[in-house]
Amino acid sequence: MKFNAFLAAAALAAAVALPAQAQTLRWAAQNDILTMDPHSQNHATTNAILMHAYEGLTRYNDKYEVEPALATKWTFVSPTQVRFELRKGVKFHDGTPFGADDVVFSFGRIKQPQGTMQIYVTGVNEVKKIDEHTVDLVLAAPNPILLRNIVDFRIMSKAWAEKNNATKVQDYKAKEENFATRNVMGTGPYRILSWQPEQRVMMARNDAWWDKHKGNVAQVVYTPIKAEGTRVAALLSGDVDMLTDIPTQDIARLRTDKKLKIVDGPEVRTIFFAPDVGSPELKYSNVKGKNPFADKRVRQALSLAIDREAIRRSTMSGMSIPAALMVAPGVNGHDKQLDTPAKADPARAKALLAEAGYPNGFEVRLNCPNNRYVNDEKICQAVTAMWARIGVKASLVAENMATFSQKFQNFDSSLYMLGWGVATYDAQYMIQSLVRTRTSGADGNFNFSRISDPTVDRLTDAMKSEVDVAKRNAMIREALVRIKDEVLLIPIHHQMRPWAMKAGVTTVHRSDDRPEARFTSIR
Repeated sequence: MKFNAFLAAAALAAAVALPAQAQTLRWAAQNDILTMDPHSQNHATTNAILMHAYEGLTRYNDKYEVEPALATKWTFVSPTQVRFELRKGVKFHDGTPFGADDVVFSFGRIKQPQGTMQIYVTGVNEVKKIDEHTVDLVLAAPNPILLRNIVDFRIMSKAWAEKNNATKVQDYKAKEENFATRNVMGTGPYRILSWQPEQRVMMARNDAWWDKHKGNVAQVVYTPIKAEGTRVAALLSGDVDMLTDIPTQDIARLRTDKKLKIVDGPEVRTIFFAPDVGSPELKYSNVKGKNPFADKRVRQALSLAIDREAIRRSTMSGMSIPAALMVAPGVNGHDKQLDTPAKADPARAKALLAEAGYPNGFEVRLNCPNNRYVNDEKICQAVTAMWARIGVKASLVAENMATFSQKFQNFDSSLYMLGWGVATYDAQYMIQSLVRTRTSGADGNFNFSRISDPTVDRLTDAMKSEVDVAKRNAMIREALVRIKDEVLLIPIHHQMRPWAMKAGVTTVHRSDDRPEARFTSIR
């Protein structure tokens, strides 16, 4: 089907009355959202779209500093009790008033175990209503990054959810849907009008928003376009205004086009492989009766077999930073000296496999997305060839993010690729989500590779409540070194993320890969 963002914009204009000078932002990237339920999936593209409609008590400004949003002020009643004064006069998109009941309700909702967003309220035991415009967050212990965590604790209308039978979070991995899967009721700067999966998301400016828009974008058409050539062609033909997934091989060419501009910037996202280290036997392998990934030497071999510099040079056209740590530059806890991966050493990798009892290697299935990260399937293809040289025969299953994520969230994978962006800009977010032993709460809520390391667990639990910055950073460093030395996960690189746009588009580049229409203007 021929892509035509102009028709999408025309449909949006017809659907909502807008002033004649209204500007439409036609934005494209390769990945679709997974759901419109704000408490279901901790997925960056989903969060990037939904944050236009759903807001938190706090938010980031254009410099990544925490500032008030639905709360105007917070006061520490005690180290474990924080009082938030809610913004008065705020209304949801249907005109109903926002208040304390919505915050209490949203807290109960985000904590439901079928979602993957609990990390954003980690350490919060209770949200207590004091009056209509005041709530207290009661903490399990002092929380040094509370205000950053709750940026992505999105507030939903309690009345709307109850009216539409959407009080329960969508169970995405079970392929279930509810009213909130396809409909939105927030307080934010844009109203999400519709979502047609794999086609487009349409948004319109909320002129009744409590804050001021810093740009002139009155309508947004977001279009996922998986095919690289089609994405670039849409930008060059003028069908889209902004492209946040530029194929690496086209960046240099696009820089020379005077009708366009490239906005450069890193992304706080690390691409990695997650081996199932905790199952007694791998589900998809020819090794029976034991799990090769439970042996550190096997994990070391897989990592040593990867030529990260070759991937940077050939697969990524220079647009990546080879990684040894599981957090990227820009994240609190990153250390450039620690983040230097060993050079590829296939001979040593083969020797490690032999020591572990696999002199001839083994077979395993590798699951990868093919429409989420920069060159994701190409990276997996390159790495499977590198592993083949040491005898590890990885059969690659690459598919769209929607079905891929359902598989790994159901523990239906023995080895998979993922990318992890650090929304809080603090390494605890990665450590607690991906590596800490999984519990029924926020701990290990994205640990789908069954990692359970007592040292990491101890350090994670301690850093959650350590308010001494130096002591806490020492704990973070020790945990990152432990993850690296034990090869609990296998980092490949940190993504670079230039955006391309028409010369007349002005926006703020975000290293969390979340463009915001409220900061965007078109002339």
